[in-house]
Order: sequence, then C-alpha cells, then structure tokens
Amino acid sequence: MIDRRVFVIVLDSYGCGNAPDAAEFGDEGSNTLKSITASKEYNTPNMRKMGLFNIEGTEYIEGVSCPTGAFGRLTEQSRGKDTTIGHWEIAGIVSKKPLPTYPDGFPQEVLDAISERTGCGILCNKPYSGTDVIRDYGQEHITSGDLIIYTSADSVLQIAAHEDVVPVEELYRYCEIAREILVGEHGVGRVIARPFTGTPGNFVRTPRRHDFSLVPPADTMMDALIDAGYVTYGVGKIYDIFAGKGIQNTVRIEDNVDGMRKTLLYQGEDFKGLCFVNLVDFDMKYGHRRDTDSYAWAATVFDGILGTFLERMEDRDILMITADHGCDPGYKGTDHTREQVPLLVYGKDIKEGVNLGTRATYADIAATVLDIFDVKQTVAGESFWNIVKK
Repeated sequence: MIDRRVFVIVLDSYGCGNAPDAAEFGDEGSNTLKSITASKEYNTPNMRKMGLFNIEGTEYIEGVSCPTGAFGRLTEQSRGKDTTIGHWEIAGIVSKKPLPTYPDGFPQEVLDAISERTGCGILCNKPYSGTDVIRDYGQEHITSGDLIIYTSADSVLQIAAHEDVVPVEELYRYCEIAREILVGEHGVGRVIARPFTGTPGNFVRTPRRHDFSLVPPADTMMDALIDAGYVTYGVGKIYDIFAGKGIQNTVRIEDNVDGMRKTLLYQGEDFKGLCFVNLVDFDMKYGHRRDTDSYAWAATVFDGILGTFLERMEDRDILMITADHGCDPGYKGTDHTREQVPLLVYGKDIKEGVNLGTRATYADIAATVLDIFDVKQTVAGESFWNIVKK
C-alpha cells in the first residue's frame, strides 16, 4: 500500500463562473467568486498563495508570481447543478441524465403516498426559500400538525417541521418514508429534513438538518479505495450525499468552523486513504440567501483555519480544494448557479505553479486520487497526477 493521505475539501457552491452551458440553465453571467471578492469582508491569502487567482477567468484579482501549488478550474459534465450531482462527479460519476425537479410542486400521487404512510396532512408543495416557507406556513403547521413540504430548483423534497410539533427523530422517520417513495421516475437526489424552532415571526431553522440521498448508481473513488484496502473518512454531509456508500468513517458538523476543526482532528490520525470534506455554510447560509458579505466573511474565516491545516500537513499529505457548483450571492433569484469550479492542489510532492488549465470534468479529481494510490481506474475522468507530482 502507498503511504499517502489525500484531503479533498469541497467549499460548497464556491463556483468561479464561466460555465460554457450556463445559459442553458438560466445562469449566464453568474460568478460566485467574483461576487464575493468585491466585498470588503473577503481576504483569503492562503488560497491566493496556492494559486486561486492564477486560475483562468479570475483576472479581476491579481494572481501571485509564484503559486505554491497547482491550480486550475473544472467543468461539470453532469446535467445538473446541485450538491448530489456535483459531489458524485467529483467522486467519479458523470450523470448524463438530470435528476427530476418539480417547479410546479410534486404530483398528487406522491403527496398522497407520503400522507397515507405518515398520517399527516401536507402544506405548501411548491418551490420556496427555506426561511420564507417557515415564516409563511409555520403557524398553520403548528395549528394543524401538517407537514410543510417544499422544493427548489434542485432535485429535492424538503420537509420542514417545528421540533415541538414533530420531534426530530420522528421527522427523520417521515423523511425515510418519503425517500422510500421517491424512487424511479420520482427519484429525487435528496429528501431533506428541515427542523425549526421558535414562535411566529421568529422561527429559526436548527442545525439538525439531515439529508437522505439516493444511493450512487455506480462505484466511486471511495469504493475503489476501500476495495484496495485504504481508509475513507467523510466530514459533514459527505456520508448523506453518498447514502453512506463508500464512507467508512463519518462525523457530523455544526458549521464550517466545526467542519474544519473535525478535519484537523482527522489530520491528527494515522491512516492511509482519503478524507472527503463538505463545508455547506457557503451555500446553505449565504449563497441561497444572497448574502454576499457573509459569504465573503465565511471564506476569510475558512482561509484562516486553512493556514493551520497547511502548517500541520505531513510530507505524505496531498490537499485538494474545490467546489460542487455555484450559488452566486450577487445573482438573481436564490438558486444554485451553473459555474465551473476552482481546483487547488498542494503538498510537499506537488510541483509549484503548475497551471492545470480548464479541465473537462470534476471527475478528474477522482481519477487523480486513484492514481495517487495506484488503484485501478474504475471511475470517469482523466488523472492529472503525472502533471503535478514532483
């Protein structure tokens, strides 16, 4: 076995614009990175040193003369712009068929099946902002006990319930029921539990969100690593995104800072294999809410903790930083945006200043990870290991 540790950190929604097919998704001109760098709250010196602003298309910020890592941008090949599809592609699965979405709400037969098995009525059933939907339907939910079911531009069914009306474990059970129902034609990427608390006018979502995903339709880089005897870790939503498939060890997180703290703890463990990290605050708390300054501040905070991670890296370690889609806080609407994503690669054995250019698929990460461990290629993508290794 090869004595390596690879850390893949996904900054959820940290797109860098310029997706060639953005217009097909109604997202022409979106650019998450450009929007947040315009904020006075943005300051990411560690990522800048690694080459973030040497990436093609980021000329609005001056790059560095000697990047400390390899850098490039990745183009999504899958027909989607959501977390599930994006992470599956990072892990080596290109989804040519989009997962179903419901701009007019879910069909009655789906609602009837959920209602029959849960014993609950249903409110809303339309695309909605998560904070707005509890504001508009929270009181009626408390009075009636009916579940608030809503969706978005993504392939999701979300169930919101007040924790005093529907205990969290019961809400999870209802979501598991919905997950069992939503297969085949209506196989959405995720069913999401959205518990909230508070009183009318002051409802707030709690951190006990839980995602119930489809099982990936094929093996990923994690499955291949496990088959070869390596260890896999998931931090944050990774376990949920892959429905547990290929994730041997997992830890939940409260927010981005906690996610990096948990990653630093895994960094202190002795293992050979992959640590796959998702930091969701960029997307969930700031991108969807179109809060540019808070998004920029979250990037600044992450970059500060990244400095600690870089200091603690061992000679055998390789770090990759990327994203799964965009969610431009300076763009119209509240949905994800179809963008390319940055890629930063760093480690003692990584050449400095290598420009990987614009690559054809997120799955190049998966192919490279398997190449690093000399594991047979079973995923989509083209490895860049021979380009970046010293």
